Amino acid sequence: MSVKPDPQKAPILATLRRVLPAAIVFAVVAAGAAVLIARSGMWSSGTATVEVRVPALSGLAQAGARAFAQNCAVCHGENAAGGPGGPPLVHPIYNSGHHGDMSFVVAVQRGVRQHHWGFGNMPPQPQITRDRIVAIIRYVRELQVANGIKMQPHRM
Repeated sequence: MSVKPDPQKAPILATLRRVLPAAIVFAVVAAGAAVLIARSGMWSSGTATVEVRVPALSGLAQAGARAFAQNCAVCHGENAAGGPGGPPLVHPIYNSGHHGDMSFVVAVQRGVRQHHWGFGNMPPQPQITRDRIVAIIRYVRELQVANGIKMQPHRM
């Protein structure tokens, strides 16, 4: 006894035959990328810290250090070295070519979705004034430079 294919399902089966190989390749590549990212330490949960050398800071960066200690260190750790609630900001991923100063402003004012690490979304920090945000950014950038993190053009 032979079963005849349902003519209404034929277009669906043809589409599946055409896209399934590409979907399998995509799934394998995505899984490989996830493994590489996990091994690099990004998207990790828990404490992700780095060693940070603190240089002599400019006046603006000193004010930023104070504002950072009061508002940001609880998550991002002392000297932006990372902590249990947030990633280290003295990290190559936050170089000014990938995360420009405006990225920090937006993160503080509006919050930001988790996208590089597994710490969860960052909520807005409305208590931090624009002047303090500018000082915090200067502080983080001076820490980055002192620790060998330089601007690298972002490539996708």
